[in-house]
Amino acid sequence: MKEYTADIVRNIALIGHGGSGKTSLAEACLFTSGTINRLGKVEEGNTISDYRPDEIERQISINSSILFCDWKGVKVNILDTPGYTDFTGEVKSALRVADAAVIFLKAVEGGEVGTEIVWRYTKEFNNGAIFVVNKLDNENADFDKVVAASKDQFTHDLIPIQFPVKQGLGFEAIVDLLRMKVLSYTRDSKGKYTESDIPADMKAKADGMREQLIEKIAEVDEKLLDVFFTNGTLTDQEIKDGLRLGIRKRKIHPLLCSAGSHNVGVASILDFIVDYFPNPMEVAPAIGSMAGNTANGNKVELKCDMNAQPVLFTFKTVSEPHVGDLSYFRVYSGAVSPGMDLINNTNNKPERLAQLFIMNGKERKEVGKIFAGDIGAVVKLKDTHTNNTLSSKAMSVVLPAIPLPDPVISMAIATKAKGDEDKIANGLHGLHEQDLTFVMAVDPELHQTVISGQGELHLNTMINRLKAKYGVEVELVEPKIPYRETIRGRANEVEFKHKKQSGGRGQYGHVWLKIEPLQRGGGFVFEDAIVGGVVPGRFVPAVEKGIAEAMVGGVISGCKVVDVKVTLFDGSYHDVDSDEHSFKIAGRMCFKKGFKDAKPILLEPIYEIEVTVPEDYMGDVMGDISSRRGKILGMDTDGSHQIIKALVPLKELHRYSTTLRSMTQGRGLHRQKFDHYEEMPREVADKIISEHDKHKVEEEA
Repeated sequence: MKEYTADIVRNIALIGHGGSGKTSLAEACLFTSGTINRLGKVEEGNTISDYRPDEIERQISINSSILFCDWKGVKVNILDTPGYTDFTGEVKSALRVADAAVIFLKAVEGGEVGTEIVWRYTKEFNNGAIFVVNKLDNENADFDKVVAASKDQFTHDLIPIQFPVKQGLGFEAIVDLLRMKVLSYTRDSKGKYTESDIPADMKAKADGMREQLIEKIAEVDEKLLDVFFTNGTLTDQEIKDGLRLGIRKRKIHPLLCSAGSHNVGVASILDFIVDYFPNPMEVAPAIGSMAGNTANGNKVELKCDMNAQPVLFTFKTVSEPHVGDLSYFRVYSGAVSPGMDLINNTNNKPERLAQLFIMNGKERKEVGKIFAGDIGAVVKLKDTHTNNTLSSKAMSVVLPAIPLPDPVISMAIATKAKGDEDKIANGLHGLHEQDLTFVMAVDPELHQTVISGQGELHLNTMINRLKAKYGVEVELVEPKIPYRETIRGRANEVEFKHKKQSGGRGQYGHVWLKIEPLQRGGGFVFEDAIVGGVVPGRFVPAVEKGIAEAMVGGVISGCKVVDVKVTLFDGSYHDVDSDEHSFKIAGRMCFKKGFKDAKPILLEPIYEIEVTVPEDYMGDVMGDISSRRGKILGMDTDGSHQIIKALVPLKELHRYSTTLRSMTQGRGLHRQKFDHYEEMPREVADKIISEHDKHKVEEEA
């Protein structure tokens, strides 16, 4: 297997809205380069990239796939990412290790919500980015309309370097403004093209667009601008240098043409990637922290030097049948080879590298060495997971973790068969290791296992994988809400006497309590105000324990009690019959009795939400928030989008992400985080209390 050094490597991520043709174009890249000998189709379920059963069934990408091809002696690593926002974590992990991105636009619809999201991600990771108008063979394709709309939607630094001779069903030729030639492709999907002169009737258009392109390139650098003003144009080499610099610095975003499924335009895209995309040595060095000092600002710059100490970062973990866990990594410094001993600086565990592979979907090719700047995979690491940094002992550095999005939806799971709990827990943990945006937590208070993710499709996909891989079935149910009970009033003198006689030694505990509210967040305060030993000191902790037990189980709704102060100020005891158990019961029952007399109320968790929507949907979204008992805090602007901040009860946010996407045609996004607890409206509280009483009666029956 040929060894690739950083100067002949390109790391690219294919990103865009679902259905924009990323996987088809990735397949065409592999076919055109001779990596594969048959052009697979998404509809037929035989592409190299979408090889998992659920991807084949749904005909969408769910996981990012790592592919590679050799084009003109350069290794092009292709990260084919999902387009649906439910799997957005896969896109972020790919952009984290890619040096540049190819953003897909549909030739009919143009930029869509998924395109907007990934465009923002390229800004976050500072990836150079080009645009490709794909599916130009669709009947209603409109290249000029898509270009104009995309400039307004994304950036005015977007500039075409190609345009179609014809679009729609007759699309098979492209005018290339860098070569000033027509590239004519065969209709047999083999990807071959011939160059010819631009026809006379298109020459004026091509000249005008090339002039605009040269002006845009000149603006990238002051020296180029001086040359342009002096000579009125730029040489071919100056154009190439300026374009490479502009892409790297995000000052220019070229736009190309294609029809990936028919392999039209793909070869020229590969040409462009090899000629104009940065290699790993040309991008900014990775910045890490000294291991053990990540919070102290001891920064380390990792230059892409294959002769330096080895450092690699794991950006993805997958579990493959007959192979086990595969860790995908990028080498940021030095070179790695099988048998090498490294330290996982994230957890300080030693690791020995076993077989190393470069990947094409599920197909593996074993290699003897992977150099800085390249991407590979390794099997059976013992203690290494996604986001971990491995290095030699001489280079203790930790690279920053992938900034993954917070969950936007949560559901509880109910088991279908008893005895599956351990298998379910192991399965959910395994799924989380492969997708860190899928989160599970066992809530001991509510006695539920809650799973969270990026959308309903995301959660359903994970549940299906749980069944397919681990053989267990679960149902998704609405998660319970962690309400709280507290009081508004006081109960100054509450008495309870626990007395039980059944032959032999009896039980006796007698207490007087005062119960009063605390400020929100005050928790629980217990005060011992006993005077004269009417309740012996050894029994006082038992009273407090009984009260604490009552608070955990709640009094009126079965929910935890908070923000109360309880004072034990009187009582009595029996020399023989009194013990800790008796006083614990007395404390618990006395508290429950007094709590009901102190104007009990229910508190509900209030979440702060931040909703990002196009301006057209502002009215509908704000009206919906109000209908959910929400309070608008304010609004802000982010480009063409509006950001609405509001406080909304958690109860009203169930499936909100799904509703928001439906209401905004998929263009609305939201984030949510816990803010505070607040008193619940009486009518809502009464309903919860009534349901609790009904359930309690059924249990006792």
